[in-house]
Amino acid sequence: MAKKLNILIVDDHPFIIEAYKNTIAGYHPAEFEFNITQANDCKSAYEILTNPAIVPYDVAFFDISMPPYQEKNILSGEDLAKLMKTVLPSCRVILLTMHTESLKINNIIKTINPNGLIIKNDLTFDELLIAFDKILKNENYYSQTVVKFVSQQSSDSNLIDEYDRQILYHLSRGVKTKNIPLHTPLSLSAVEKRKLNLKDLFKIKGGNDEDLINEARLRGFI
Repeated sequence: MAKKLNILIVDDHPFIIEAYKNTIAGYHPAEFEFNITQANDCKSAYEILTNPAIVPYDVAFFDISMPPYQEKNILSGEDLAKLMKTVLPSCRVILLTMHTESLKINNIIKTINPNGLIIKNDLTFDELLIAFDKILKNENYYSQTVVKFVSQQSSDSNLIDEYDRQILYHLSRGVKTKNIPLHTPLSLSAVEKRKLNLKDLFKIKGGNDEDLINEARLRGFI
């Protein structure tokens, strides 16, 4: 008899949901029977997750960027993933995102620790099947871009700390050095000192902020 699995897919693009559903339906159909629920925004997903008669979902897919549910302060798939881990801790959570900033990816891993994290630009039919297979086997799955960021951060973890990453991130978003103390708990002199250390670490001699940002991107920090 086929094993029944409950799947939740939350994405604001209907054609993406259909692609997920078709991929899942083709996964060992003789062994599994899938009951798939879908939602297209944070509000409808929140209502599913807070229903007293909630289905015991086995796997949940959350797109990170979706129309928010301001009334309940559910602003993204990240908030829904946190809620899912509260209401159904045993559910395996897969997050999908277009974000490719290293600081953002590492923050998702630290705060949510999803079972799966996939950059949409990495996503193919085969990639989704591999991810789904590993998740069902209780293994974590990160797509190739996520693996690159994680390995880079791990190898340089003793050289660059969280404040350095924040400086690089804000510079890459166009924030001027003098305004970075408004976004971090650092003084202007501390920011400037850290920028000099980063340029020395990256072997940038006499370069400007653009050179620093470009090198940080090459190394996977932003």
